[in-house]
Order: sequence, then structure tokens, then C-alpha cells
Amino acid sequence: MSNETVTYSLESVLKEIKDSIKEVNQKIDILQKDVNQKIDTLQQDVNQKFDSLQKDVNQKFDSLQKDVNQKFDSLQKDFNQKFDKIDERLTKLEVGQAKLTEKVDGIDRRLEKVEGTQRNQVWTLIILLGGAIGTAAWRSFFSGNP
Repeated sequence: MSNETVTYSLESVLKEIKDSIKEVNQKIDILQKDVNQKIDTLQQDVNQKFDSLQKDVNQKFDSLQKDVNQKFDSLQKDFNQKFDKIDERLTKLEVGQAKLTEKVDGIDRRLEKVEGTQRNQVWTLIILLGGAIGTAAWRSFFSGNP
């Protein structure tokens, strides 16, 4: 081997170290920028997906609310129709009851007339029967034996 001596100046070694540190710092800065960009991109992707998910959930809730409202409106319409039919039937029943009450009142008046007429007929029959008995008795007492 040879006995060569390599001599470097302190300035050149320090400059070399300084340049190496500068390169490492630049690489760290570049790496930091890349990491920051990737984190920002990841955050944007997560935000977009979250916004999309929130939008989908809101749309589904809106759709569900519309369906519930439509079914409720349909149920309310059916209830109102049935209530109206019951109301119509009740009105017809009230009219029929009024007519029936009129007819019963008419029958009561006719029955009173019949009872009065019957009473008069009974009294007439009693009077006629009494007159016939009276006539028969008068004939028997006053005319002798027939």
C-alpha cells in the first residue's frame, strides 16, 4: 500500500457537510410537502364521501317523510269518506225516524177516532138493546098474552 496522505481542508469538509445537511433538509421539506398534500387529499376525499353520505341519508329521509305523508293523507281521506258516508246514513235515519214518528202520530189519532166511534157504537147498542127490552116488557105488561 502506498502511504499517501490525503489532506482536506477543514473548510471543504465543513462545506461538504453543510451541503449534505442542506440536501437532507431539502429532501425532508419535499417529503413533508408530499405528506401534507396526501393528508389534504385524503381529508378532501373523506369530506366528499361524508358529504355524499349525508346527502344520501337526507334524500332517503325526505323520501321516507314523503311516503309517510302520502300514506297519512290517504288514510285521512279514507277516514273522511267513511265519516261522510256515516253522516249521510245518519241523516237518512233521522229523516226516516221523523216520517215514522209522523205515521205513529197519525195512527194514534186514527185509533182515538176508532175508540171514540166504538164507544159511541157500544152506547148505541146498549140504548137499542135497552129500548128493545123496554118495548118487549111494555108489550108484555100492557098488551096481555100474545
